[in-house]
Amino acid sequence: MPQEREWIKQAKQGDATALASLIQHHYSYVYKYLVKVTMEPKMAEDLTQDTMLKCIENIQRYDGTSAFSSWLMTIGTRLFIDVTRRRKRERQWLVQDGAANRLKWHFEANQEEWSDLLELLSRLSPEHRIAILLKHYYGYSYDEIGDMLNIPAGTVKSRVAYGLRELRKELNPHES
Repeated sequence: MPQEREWIKQAKQGDATALASLIQHHYSYVYKYLVKVTMEPKMAEDLTQDTMLKCIENIQRYDGTSAFSSWLMTIGTRLFIDVTRRRKRERQWLVQDGAANRLKWHFEANQEEWSDLLELLSRLSPEHRIAILLKHYYGYSYDEIGDMLNIPAGTVKSRVAYGLRELRKELNPHES
């Protein structure tokens, strides 16, 4: 987007208005991604704000090798991973039925659709959910996802394959 490139250039030169425009333009996109990753709207909101703060602090580091939205998603994903590591709760998001139920209630309260797919994704571990979302929902390659998550592309491929296998089991519980 030509306007976005201009905002980035101006933001790197210290233009606060251009930086604000960039953040405003991408905020909702990043938030929606992080809701799907975290399965918790409040956490997604906090992570989105933290992502935008990191963006403000590090706008000079954006080198243009990836889309600006990809750069923001990378920051958000890494922040999420850091939070879950720090809390040592990586598996609890999905083990607790309450988290998925709260998210489902949040969606319904805001007249947003809670799809069967979101229900199934809520049952996967964060690592598998992130890999599947980035690969099949957002269309990134295994290499791009590996770069975003700081892991080998083969690990990404394995996580996607395992996650899809688990989703298939949920969809067809009577097949072995």
